[in-house]
Amino acid sequence: MNTKKGRVFSGARPTGKQHLGNYMGAIRNYVALQEDYDCVYCIVDLHALTTLKDTDKLRDWTCEMTLDWLAAGMDPDQGTVIFVQSHVPQVTELHTILSMVTPLGWLTRLPTFKDKVRQQPDNVNYGLVGYPVLMAADITLYKADVVPVGVDQAPHLEFTREIVRRFNSHFGNVLVEPQAKHTEFLKILGIDGEQKMSKSLNNHIEIAA
Repeated sequence: MNTKKGRVFSGARPTGKQHLGNYMGAIRNYVALQEDYDCVYCIVDLHALTTLKDTDKLRDWTCEMTLDWLAAGMDPDQGTVIFVQSHVPQVTELHTILSMVTPLGWLTRLPTFKDKVRQQPDNVNYGLVGYPVLMAADITLYKADVVPVGVDQAPHLEFTREIVRRFNSHFGNVLVEPQAKHTEFLKILGIDGEQKMSKSLNNHIEIAA
């Protein structure tokens, strides 16, 4: 008999080999959640395309990330599912459907969208605007009950909940409205002693050789 509390969903963009900051910030939480939940963890390669950087490396980075996740303790023998976002075409179908019930104003008011516009003013594409809708499709397609979030991610989950409520008001009680599991995502200082550990800053320590 399944005694788990429900289904957890979380995802991360493929960035290649994982470092200590990734482990302390998210991966260790993913591993711990397996004890109490049926876990679905996704490598969100479609989300990675919004910046159009290093697209030729996505396949290799996805493989490396999968290996590190498994090595860190994400365990299919416990029922944990690890998969690649683009391998399930239904997520883009649901994304299209959810976009029909999502007002444009909801998307452009999000602080994260405004931040991205400042970061890449020459590449403000639809994928960037619709990023939260695709994220909502990721979560709702797998009927996730719980999504682990840090303080800075809470607005994104609330956005998903708003979309679910709006969709269900039109089509009936079809989608599960996910609940937040507030989790501490530690920010680890890089080896330069000055900034957050990051591969792009070359101040990281990989968790596997």
